[in-house]
Amino acid sequence: MSDEKKSEMEKLINTLKQHRDELALQIHLGEMEAKEEFDKAKDKLDQMTAQFDPLKHAVSESADNVFASLQLVGEEIKKSFERVRKSL
Repeated sequence: MSDEKKSEMEKLINTLKQHRDELALQIHLGEMEAKEEFDKAKDKLDQMTAQFDPLKHAVSESADNVFASLQLVGEEIKKSFERVRKSL
């Protein structure tokens, strides 16, 4: 995987973690339905992070395919966080 793609994925994960932390504080005061959605998105982010960590040093070709898949998961997590934010 190229350094640019590694950097892009690390930036995405860091942004998602920041959203997670901000929402966690708001959810503490918020609704249970939003908490359930948040928990699902948080679990997906944890899985995404666990899948990405070993790829940092993986072979380029196979890593590119997994990178594309992780980007899709990242977008799904982002949309989940947006739905939670709108419900608060």
